[in-house]
Parts: sequence; C-alpha cells; structure tokens
Amino acid sequence: MSGSKDEELKAVQAALAAEHAAVYGYGVVGGRVGEKRRDDARTGYDAHRARRDELQRAVRDLGGEPQPADPAYALPFPVPDSASAVRLAAELEDRVAGVYADLVRASTGTRRGNAALALREAAVRAARWRGGSVAFPGLAERSAAAPSAPATPQA
Repeated sequence: MSGSKDEELKAVQAALAAEHAAVYGYGVVGGRVGEKRRDDARTGYDAHRARRDELQRAVRDLGGEPQPADPAYALPFPVPDSASAVRLAAELEDRVAGVYADLVRASTGTRRGNAALALREAAVRAARWRGGSVAFPGLAERSAAAPSAPATPQA
C-alpha cells in the first residue's frame, strides 16, 4: 500500500474509533439527558451509528480490517445529570469533528467530501448542544486561540 493510502487508512480508522466512542457516549447521553433533548440524543446516536457503519466499509475498501469497538470507554468527566449529558454530547461532537478534519486532510475525492460533510454535521450538532458555535470546528489548535460563542447548555 502506498504512503498516502496508508495515511488515509490510518485516518479512516481514527474516524471509526471516534464513531465507536461517540455511539457509546450517546448511550450515556440518552440515559441522562432531559426529556426535552431526548430526540436530539436519539438523532445524534443514529447519525453516529450510520457513520460508523460507513467507515467500516471504507476501511475494508482500503484493504484494512475495521477496528472493533471497545467494550467500554472512559468518559471525559462524570455525567450524573442532564446538564452534564448535554456537555458530554457537545464534547463528543467536538472530538468527532477533529478526527474528520484529519480525514479531510488525508483523503481525496468522494471520501474527502464525505469527511467534510461529517465534520460539518458534527459541528452543527455540537453548536446545537452547546447553544453556540466555536471558530474553526474540528481544528482544536485554532479554535483555542479564537474567541467562541458563549456556552449555555440547555438541559
């Protein structure tokens, strides 16, 4: 496999790992989020499951073996209530956007377009969960230096 294909496969596998984690995380979000946001949690969960399945096919298309999901994932912070579930959902989307930004850089053609679309979808979901957007979604090194919209999660 050529160097660029190796890098692309590595980026697809990283996106797959992020989607596995997001599916797990949304299971936590759905169990803790308030009734008003439950449909948002279900929509996010379904979107990440679909992207996960798409990425598994992409890994196979590139000649790789899709990495399986871990049995459990460490959450970035405790999630005892609806407000923390909302924060977790925004965090999951930010992390997914980051790996899709990497996949955009590592891929070409249709896969690159799909990665850009997935990045945009994650950024929009993050903004909805957060109640505002960040500059340069998916690019943590740039968004940390830029001012962001105030974060007021809605439980």
